[in-house]
Amino acid sequence: MIAALGRFYPQGLRTRMLVLTLLAFVAVGVPAYISFTWIVQSTIERLGTLFAEKQVLFDRYRGMGALLQEVTLAETLARAPIILDWARNEADPERRARGLAELEHYRLAFADKSYFFVVAGSGNYYFNDAQNAYAGDQLRYTLSPDNPRDGWFYSTMALGDGCHLNVDHDDVLRVTKVWFNCVVRDGDEVLGVLGSGLDLTSFIREVVDIPQTGVEAMFVDRNGALQAHRDERLVDFHSLTKQIGARKTIFALLDRPQDEVALRAMLEDVTTSDVEVESRMMRIGGHDVLVGVGYLDRLGWYNITFMDVDKIIDRRLFVPIGLLLAAVVLAASLTVAFVFKRIVLDRLKLVEARVAAIKAGNFAHADSTHADPASDEIGRLSRAFAEMAHEVGGNTQMLEREVRRRTEALEALAFVDQLTGIANRRGFSDRFAAVSAERKGAAQLALLLIDVDHFKRINDSFGHAAGDAVVVAVAQRLKDVARSRDGVGRWGGDEFIVLIHDIGAQSLKAIADAVQRAITSAAIDLPGGQTAQITVSVGAYLVVPDESLEAAADRADTALYRAKAEGRNRVVIYDPQRHGGSPMRLTA
Repeated sequence: MIAALGRFYPQGLRTRMLVLTLLAFVAVGVPAYISFTWIVQSTIERLGTLFAEKQVLFDRYRGMGALLQEVTLAETLARAPIILDWARNEADPERRARGLAELEHYRLAFADKSYFFVVAGSGNYYFNDAQNAYAGDQLRYTLSPDNPRDGWFYSTMALGDGCHLNVDHDDVLRVTKVWFNCVVRDGDEVLGVLGSGLDLTSFIREVVDIPQTGVEAMFVDRNGALQAHRDERLVDFHSLTKQIGARKTIFALLDRPQDEVALRAMLEDVTTSDVEVESRMMRIGGHDVLVGVGYLDRLGWYNITFMDVDKIIDRRLFVPIGLLLAAVVLAASLTVAFVFKRIVLDRLKLVEARVAAIKAGNFAHADSTHADPASDEIGRLSRAFAEMAHEVGGNTQMLEREVRRRTEALEALAFVDQLTGIANRRGFSDRFAAVSAERKGAAQLALLLIDVDHFKRINDSFGHAAGDAVVVAVAQRLKDVARSRDGVGRWGGDEFIVLIHDIGAQSLKAIADAVQRAITSAAIDLPGGQTAQITVSVGAYLVVPDESLEAAADRADTALYRAKAEGRNRVVIYDPQRHGGSPMRLTA
């Protein structure tokens, strides 16, 4: 047997070395191929995961940018005193006119230039659109608990405070939109639901249907129901009124039951933990897809992104490396392990280490100066990766700056009156709280509550644009007369409020008179070249230490009410010694 095998064993040294080389090549090549394939796959998955997380954050930013400003405006409108007053007294013509004027004012600020308001007591549905098609006829119809198409309203009221998003088609108005349904509440009493919407087709085109190879973005609600998808046939309309089993959910797109369990866990993680993004591979349509999940916390939606890693990262980029490895192993089988380790594995390990560092958010070496300087395939891959990482780092920094800028802008919207540029009620409340906290010794504060006399006549005579011009002019004159340490805010409609520092009872009258004169001293220019001479009524109050803004404003409002009752165009100072009795009147 041994003799028989010996006849087939090569006798020549060259042939023997060739056989040994081939055997060494097989012995080294097979493990090397397996290792190389694993490294390539690991690198692709790590790069794909990094890209997925940044893509989800980017989609989250786009979704937040498109929706959050609208929600913030709707929340502000839902707390407006004029709206609350009208909702409690819907039949009052004057309150109705003021309420509709407030709605029309906000309509111009909404991106969709439309609004709706449903009064809980009557079920009346008020609406106007971007074309102002229903001016003077905003009452469109009356909702009924017996109409299934009106179920969204009763479901929204049952959800409690805040704004709730719903993708719906309004059969009466014949529009399909993403609606922002904000509950109007006064204490524990629900007075109605108001809000605006965004055209679903435009939202999908601008936010969801972005032409990125291998990337598919979508938005779902807390139950996984699809709210925005490039294929509108998959969108779950009327989610608020559907039974859970009848909804079109993201889970129906998954092939395996274990992926549904994993996706639900990912949704829970991004909702309840500090993790902003979760991602993992899942099987969808018979293909492995990287699924990324983010949470739009103020909106109650999730942005989910499907990424086909093979389309994003071309595996053919790694072919030259494989050819290089085969040539090295074939040329020197005895040193193949060492050469393979030095030329391939060690250098790929550095690339992988940089991938891990960049995944952890360290972009300090994400440029070509720290890449492999070699001119071979791995060097070119390293530089290509360095350039890609540099771009990702730059885009990440730009995105973070933009998110910070947009966040600051949204915070400004929440605290600044958009018409006048002065503090709104919330902003003034924060200013009052800060000043009260810093108040020391005998330093006293005073509130002036100022109302434009017969403001409705200006709107009726010259139009709402003229009314806006008067409001802007009064705000500017208040800013001009106020000191830098004082505070000026728009309390609502044509009412303004001023916080005065370091003032005593003796000087309050003089300062209040000076403020009134500053406002009424000159006529106000109106659109169209007209002018209006206005008067204002002023209620003044010397704030008691540790007194809340609500209590102080009520007393200033009592004085303002007396000023109006006694003929307007005057200053009335509330007398704290009389404990809520008739205020002490000091005329202008």
